[in-house]
Amino acid sequence: MSTTIPAAPPQKVAEAGKTTRFRLTDRARKERNLGWMLAGPAFFVMVAVTGYPILNALWLSMFDYRLTDPAGRDFIGLGNYLTILTDGLFWRQFGVTSLITVVTVSVELVLGFGLAMVMHRALYLRTALRTAILVPYGIITVVSAYAWAYAFSNTYGFVNGIFGLGEFDWFGGTWSALAAVCVAEIWKTTPFMSLLLLAGLAQIPDDYLEAAKVDGATAWQRVKRVILPNMKAAIMVALLFRTLDAFRVFDTVFIMTAGSQNTETLSFLAYRQTISRVMVGLGSAVSVILAILVVLIAVMFVKVFKTDLSQQRGDRK
Repeated sequence: MSTTIPAAPPQKVAEAGKTTRFRLTDRARKERNLGWMLAGPAFFVMVAVTGYPILNALWLSMFDYRLTDPAGRDFIGLGNYLTILTDGLFWRQFGVTSLITVVTVSVELVLGFGLAMVMHRALYLRTALRTAILVPYGIITVVSAYAWAYAFSNTYGFVNGIFGLGEFDWFGGTWSALAAVCVAEIWKTTPFMSLLLLAGLAQIPDDYLEAAKVDGATAWQRVKRVILPNMKAAIMVALLFRTLDAFRVFDTVFIMTAGSQNTETLSFLAYRQTISRVMVGLGSAVSVILAILVVLIAVMFVKVFKTDLSQQRGDRK
């Protein structure tokens, strides 16, 4: 049985012999203009405030520049980028960053969807349930990282006691340390994922689910054929936001492992080069590369999902 109920399609305007086109509705056009009037001033202030640091980092990345020798700044062009991209350390930390991102975001998507379904269907104490689920996300990351570092301690942590592992040293090996970091990240940010997915669930008309029930669809078929296709935009937004955040992970790694046991990420590398080794030029180059990677990830998500949010809302016709 195949029961698929797609989201309501936007109106199309087609001409003979021409490709189907979409155009903004009058409501969408007015909302867009109002949005620019309300958010425009803040947008331009944000660009002005963040634009200079970005351009300055790009400029400094062209120099062999150490804070300990301000007068010895030499222009080397793309030399810092060549040094980074030909260094095995960079690619190893790129792999660590990618691993943490893939593992945490994948698990958070599954858990977040389950929590979103629970919050959406709860009949009693709905407000209390949502508040309880969102508590971890409200805790400062540094605080949660210290708490999980304590929990995974081989001397006084409770994780070993629960699983009967004795005095197993979670931070004594690369894979176990990365597992501890991933657990801390998943616990902290799964509520954020569930909140975004809950918003997507709320947009699905109950009539779609009722029609699927009448057709005899099972619970899994309703999820697969009705809920997930109509949550495509919400899933894309949740995955995009969380992936960009996970790819820049720093504070959890800094607190729990301090980069030991080969657990350094790209953000940690930028910190170590700029702050610890005061190599501003090299650290700026790492930051620029990280920013470029983040932009590429965002573009990839938009291309893969091929989701036009304005069409999903019916703002185009």
